Order: sequence, then structure tokens, then C-alpha cells
Amino acid sequence: MELGIGMFGDLTYNEKQKKFQPAGKRLKEMVEQVKLADEAGLDSFVLGEHHRPDYAVSSTELVLSALSSVTKKIKLTSGVTVLSSADPVKVFQDYVTLDLLSDGRAEIMAGRGSFTESFPLFGYNLQDYNELFEEKLDLLLKLNREETVSWKGKFRPSLEQQTVYPRPERQLPVWIAVGGTPESVLRAARLGLPIMFAIIGGRPVQFKRLIEFYKDEYKKHGHDPEKMQVGVHSHTFVADSLDDLLDNYFPGYAAQMTRIGSSRGWMPYTKRQFIDGLSPEGALYMGDATEVTDKILKTIEMFGLTRFIAHIDVGGPTHKQLMKAIELFGTKVVPEIRKALKK
Repeated sequence: MELGIGMFGDLTYNEKQKKFQPAGKRLKEMVEQVKLADEAGLDSFVLGEHHRPDYAVSSTELVLSALSSVTKKIKLTSGVTVLSSADPVKVFQDYVTLDLLSDGRAEIMAGRGSFTESFPLFGYNLQDYNELFEEKLDLLLKLNREETVSWKGKFRPSLEQQTVYPRPERQLPVWIAVGGTPESVLRAARLGLPIMFAIIGGRPVQFKRLIEFYKDEYKKHGHDPEKMQVGVHSHTFVADSLDDLLDNYFPGYAAQMTRIGSSRGWMPYTKRQFIDGLSPEGALYMGDATEVTDKILKTIEMFGLTRFIAHIDVGGPTHKQLMKAIELFGTKVVPEIRKALKK
């Protein structure tokens, strides 16, 4: 069982100045935060890609490479690489380089992306959303399996007896990230790839059928159950108390959820929604260390997980808040989960 943290590089918003913090400042803070996570013994760090004014990270491979120089053991994973609008050859090349720099700690988590800003930015048509992912995943996996590659597709120029350099020292771990679409779950199972479920709303128990579907299909397609990996990635924040969470974390979280929702036709995010998510059945893994520990343990046991990623920077908490949350997660939550799982 692996336990880690995830970030998108949310920028802290200054209410008085009515502007976001500089991206450079956020990136430097992230270096300190992930260094702390590594020192606390966390297993993995997952970093998402966005192309919006409220996020600092558009190039996960560059940021993860910087992080590789200040960390020793923590796995460095994209979460997600929006593969539909990326070049699989460049993705593979970049993550091989990261893997070599980090002594074998790089992973790729590929997804279609719930944000679509990268499609017009890189010249892709959203109508090809699914076809693009299918084709580019096929090429990425082929590059990961074979040294000399010949390949032909619809959206990208063909390759004829090409080799990508530098050469890896191992096959890179490639995960598939899904938001709950059965077709995406089936694709991961058919290919025998590790799967990460993003559970950020509703009730986690609603994903039980999808996770069982993945496990059944994984085995039906002849893959070794001993190698199966299933993860959950959810909004998480460890605070001193509920009052601390509501007073100091909720305002930024609600503002970010409202910003995202405004482009998707959602109503403004409310405190009632937040409180509902904090309930034992809700999808927010937030509260004091005991509450977060109990909820993560319940989810691990319910789904039979091999990895849980605590996504901790939604809404742009301050550097001080994030350092405290990472410290609490690493020193209070993770040890208790590991102890419980050994019983």
C-alpha cells in the first residue's frame, strides 16, 4: 500500500490585491513542500498539468525534474499528462530523462483530461477527444515496450524504424487516470495498466461497481492479479480541527471550486456542500488527523487499494498551511494507516 500527495500548483489568491501570487513563487514553495514530503517518508508525489491563470504548472516534467534534485526516495508522477493534446514521443523522452535523473523514480499517469484548455492551445479538435487519446496511448505504450519503433496513426506523423533517446534503464510505469467513465476503465483493464480513480465528489461507495468491473476485466484479459494496482486520488487536507478547516481552508477551496464550476455551468460552491463532503460517506478527506486517517482506511479497505493520493492544494492554501498539512499527513496520518494495515 502506497500513500502520497498530489498537487496541481493552485495559486494563492490575495483578496486585498485581487490577484494571484506569482507563479514563480508558487513553484519555489512547491520545491520545499515536496522535499518535506520526501523527508516524511511519503511514497509518491503526483503533479497535474493545467493551462489556466489560476495554476502554476503547465509542464509537469520540468517541475518534477527540479523536484528530483531535492528528493531521494519519493516517486515522481504526472497526474495527469493530458496525452490527447501531447506528443507521445516527447512525453516518453521527457519522462525517460526524468527517470534517469531520479534513479528510477519517474511514472506517467496518462488521462484524457477534465480541463480542455490544452486542445486549442496545441491545435487539436475537441471532437477527436477520445480518438486522440486511444491513438497516442497506443504509441506511448509501444515506445515503452520496443527500442526500434515503426508506427502509423491518424493524428500524428508516422514513425519508421525510429529509436528514442536517451534510452531508459527500465520500462516506465504508465498509469491510466479515470474520472468514472466505464469505457476508460475497460481500456485500462484490457491493457493491464494500473488505474487511478479521481473521486472528488458524491460518495466514494458509488465507485465500488466500477472498481470491481476493472478488477474483473483485468483478470478476464489474462493479466496477473498479483500485479494489479488500483489507486484513488481525492481532495484531502489535514488541519488541527474542524474550526481551523472551516475558518482557514474552506474559503479558498470554495472560491476555486466556484471558479472551475463557472465554466461548466455549476452553481457556486457552498458551505453545505463542503460539510456534506466531510461526512463519513462524503468524498472530502479533510479534518483532523484522526478523521482523515479513519476515512482513508475505510476507502482502502472498501476498494482493496494499492495506492491513495491525497490531493492537498485545491484553492491555493498558503505555503505555511501546506507545510503544516504535509507534516500532519506524514507524521500523524500515514503512520497510523500503515500500522492499521499491518494488523
